[in-house]
Amino acid sequence: NILLLSQIKLPPMMEIITAEQLMEYLGDYILDAKPKEISEIQRLNYEQNMSDAMAILHKLQTGLDVNVKFTGVRVFEYTPECIVFDLLDIPLYHGWLVDPQVADIVKAVGNCSYNQLVEKIISCKQSDNSELVSEGFVAEQFLNNTATQLTYHGLCELTSAVQEGELCVFFRNNHFSTMTKYKGQLYLLVTDQGFLTEEKVVWESLHNVDGDGNFCDSEFHLRPPSDPETVYRGQQDQIDQDYLMALSLQQEQQNQEINWEQIPEGISDLELAKKLQEEEDRRASQYYQEQEQAAAQVQQVQGAASPASGRQSGSNERKRKEPREKEREKDKNSCVLL
Repeated sequence: NILLLSQIKLPPMMEIITAEQLMEYLGDYILDAKPKEISEIQRLNYEQNMSDAMAILHKLQTGLDVNVKFTGVRVFEYTPECIVFDLLDIPLYHGWLVDPQVADIVKAVGNCSYNQLVEKIISCKQSDNSELVSEGFVAEQFLNNTATQLTYHGLCELTSAVQEGELCVFFRNNHFSTMTKYKGQLYLLVTDQGFLTEEKVVWESLHNVDGDGNFCDSEFHLRPPSDPETVYRGQQDQIDQDYLMALSLQQEQQNQEINWEQIPEGISDLELAKKLQEEEDRRASQYYQEQEQAAAQVQQVQGAASPASGRQSGSNERKRKEPREKEREKDKNSCVLL
């Protein structure tokens, strides 16, 4: 999103892009961004970083591994994934900081990263030293009290560190967001599925740790969502799509598992091909049946959640109620393995 707002241009009228196409755009941009006039040592170092970045570029589709440190808004433990941000010249921030005025927390957390702090807490709890046990308890309380991964001290540091008009990435709650600063106020790009139909909702202000920001348009004017029900339906659609995708991936994995022990020895290539084709056809038929059943279940859930219209007589209401209760009982006692 940052590169689309600044560097990369997609073809006009393009509304949908595949992950593969997006990776191609990013790969081409990294190659084109190579510095022209640099020394031989710098060139070799850059090419090595570029090779490492290309190797993990596919992870952008599912998420990158970053490990925050609680001492600064731009302080992260070094991981290979951080190379991508360096090569693309995109600043990476977080706001999960320890307030330096709270001495006991500063001592308990120290210079640990998140992963190191979790290991320290476990070690301190098992120690016979009461001082270490107390220190581990303080560190654990800090993580519990800042579970939103943003503190007011961190928010103040963020507001000070981010430059006016700067486009950067903000890491919080294990998610990455596009962030900018406009007239001294921080804003996050709205990318939730529920706001797909809200064309005037573009940015959300980041002014507290509770997450209840104000929605704005592209010019940073206040624009509350026009229809909260539309937002809810968009979020529900996203959940339904995730459910169907999980079923599809499960079926795809099952299709790849062929029981070779059931194939008799000495079978000809033609007969083997016919058996494999028959098995593939059977699984494909089963797959489409399960897809249709899953879609029907989603429609039933949505239909049950929508309010009934008009009036029904008492007898009709009782007749309709009984099968619905059976359906609920059936759904309650069944599950889907993902």
